[in-house]
Formats: sequence, C-alpha cells, structure tokens
Amino acid sequence: MSKIAAIVPAYNEEKAIASVVNEINAVAQSLKIDITVVVVNDCSKDSTSLIVGKLNCVLLDLPINLGIGGAVQTGFKYAFENGFDYAIQIDGDGQHPASEIPELLNAMKENNYDVVIGSRFISKEGFQSSAIRRVGINYFKWLNRFLVGVTINDSTSGFRILNKKTLEIVSDIYPDEYPEPEAIILYSLNNLKIGEVSVTMKERQGGVSSIGRASSIYYMFKVSLAIIYTFIRIKFKK
Repeated sequence: MSKIAAIVPAYNEEKAIASVVNEINAVAQSLKIDITVVVVNDCSKDSTSLIVGKLNCVLLDLPINLGIGGAVQTGFKYAFENGFDYAIQIDGDGQHPASEIPELLNAMKENNYDVVIGSRFISKEGFQSSAIRRVGINYFKWLNRFLVGVTINDSTSGFRILNKKTLEIVSDIYPDEYPEPEAIILYSLNNLKIGEVSVTMKERQGGVSSIGRASSIYYMFKVSLAIIYTFIRIKFKK
C-alpha cells in the first residue's frame, strides 16, 4: 500500500484545523488509505499548535514564520526524507474537502502524472472565489501557457498531490512567496507531467485571507514578476 503524507500548512487556523485533520483521518480510515497527516504550524500566534498537538497527526512547529512556501516545503521535505510515496497539500482553513483526495490520487495513478492539481474551474461547482480573483487566475493561466506551454485552469489552487519524483525536486528548491503559480513553472521546466482534476471546494472555515480586495491588483503584479523570475532563473540555469 502506498504511503501518503497529507501536508497541511497552518497559520492562525485555530477555528478550522481540528476539523481539517479529523476529516482527512476519517477519509483515510473509511477508504483504507495509508495517510499520515502532517501539520506544519508556521509560528501561529493563536492556539493552533496547542490544538494540533492533541490530534492524530504529526506536528511540525516552525520556530519562525516562513510563509506559505517555506511551510509547504518543510512538509514536502518531511515526506521525502521519511519515504512517503506521495504528498498531498491541503489547506488548513477547510476549503479543500478531504473527500476529494481519492480523485487526485486516482488521476495520478491512472495517467502517470507527477503532479495533480485540484481545480475549481473545470466543472465550476462549489465555491468559485471572488470575481476579481478569477480574473487574476485566468491571467496566470495565460501567463503560464505563454511561458511553458502548459494550461492549468486553477494555478493558484493549493490542493495538489505530488509523487516521489516531484518530492525530490521540491525538497531541494521550491518558491517561497507565491508557490502555487510559480511551481507550475518549476514543474514544467523539470519535465514533470502535470494533470488537473475537477474538485468542489468550500469557503474558508476559519482564518483570514492574506490577499484583500484592494490589494488584488498589486498581488497580480507581484506574482507576475515572481513567475517570470522563476522562469528565467530555472530556464537559464540549465
């Protein structure tokens, strides 16, 4: 049976983290899947660490705040160094239903993908995010397609599964500030096969988004620069 690590980055997620961990464990038990939940507490200021410490999971407590990229990479490193076959990234705010994990896993196995991303925008069911964010996500879809020829409908989705080959790469190098859209470039330039499946997401159950409505345009600009920089750095390093 394949060993799977469910990597849950968490920063001030005291309201939702227990239900996220418990839901993943319930799915693993009901479907008889070998999943170990790994919560990476990114130096939360609330009681996230205390709550997670009482749950059925591995707790990685970061002594300083590394941001989403650093927290996720910490989880990926743990999965790779401990011999897991796959790592599933799933948000700690409750947006990603654990019941959708088998969809990602099956797509990876059936199509021999290296990375599978859960997308809100294929069947367009469930929570679809705000209109201005959808504009930004469509723009990133175009930008990634222009740079590396890969079309991903939901490149900002943090609901994704990686195989061991991919884990070895991201354990060594991984984008820190805007990891999800930047990682599409990283995967593509390392000749990894990327797939996308339709999932139904929910609104966040706790925590606060780091991207406010007023800052969305600025966010798009910064992410664009980060994606282009990642492309140049990797492309011309080879």
